[in-house]
Amino acid sequence: YMHLTEEILKENPNICAYMEPSLDVRQDIVVVEVPKLGKEAALKAIKEWGQPKSKITHLVFCTTSGVDMPGADYQLTKLLGLRSSVKRFMMYQQGCFAGGTILRMAKDLAENNAGARVLVVCSEITAVTFRGPNDTHLDSLVGQALFGDGAAAVIVGADPVVGVERPLFQLVSAAQTILPDSDGAIDGHLREVGLTFHLLKDVPGLISKNIEKSLKEAFEPLGISDWNSIFWIAHPGGPAILDQVEAKLSLKPEKLRSTRHVLSEYGNMSSACVLFILDEMRKSSAQDGMSSTGEGL
Repeated sequence: YMHLTEEILKENPNICAYMEPSLDVRQDIVVVEVPKLGKEAALKAIKEWGQPKSKITHLVFCTTSGVDMPGADYQLTKLLGLRSSVKRFMMYQQGCFAGGTILRMAKDLAENNAGARVLVVCSEITAVTFRGPNDTHLDSLVGQALFGDGAAAVIVGADPVVGVERPLFQLVSAAQTILPDSDGAIDGHLREVGLTFHLLKDVPGLISKNIEKSLKEAFEPLGISDWNSIFWIAHPGGPAILDQVEAKLSLKPEKLRSTRHVLSEYGNMSSACVLFILDEMRKSSAQDGMSSTGEGL
């Protein structure tokens, strides 16, 4: 799925020019379309959940595609017809680590608010970042080739109602870290020309060099040290990142199968990728006749 069409680009040639002021045009698109795309994902999640939307207590909306006030969380509340008392939280400009961040936040909300049912929605449209090539900034061209549009949603809660709710995954623990010497490795800046992305060449090396230490810090409290004993929902930043992480940790090829599938089918959809991969993994597990992921915890 790509919202931008040849017709839209012909009507707005400044979007295609590499450094042409175009933020207003981009904003006019995303402030309307991001909530609408998010609505489609949310409706599917609510339908599968099987409960009335009146039982949703919290809404967390995440996008790196544009900024507006009132935010996309407010717009989605109206589009879905949620209760006006739903507790909303809007996350803008979190980039590619947002998929994990939004689940961590939903976990905290669900565990610390009795009976909470948190609707998590990630919606991304590349209209805010798309631009033509420039031979002075090839890193931007890499981003254009990788990024895609998409939206995903999930309901997160604690203490599921037995016989009514059917949990798909359990959030056991959540952690976050900052890699050493990573300043400037991946930058995104909102400018008159839209949202610009800049990537250092050695981002895959930076991640693979630090991945094992980061995993040990997160998993040692859980008594886990075998990286092939767990299932992997790795954000698909790009093929080189996945290749180097796989090699560094000696992962079996099937561990990143769902991640690679989503990257090849949809591209890097920023915040939405993690939820897409979770969905792909549970679907492929069901097709293989497995009651769980078949890949461990």
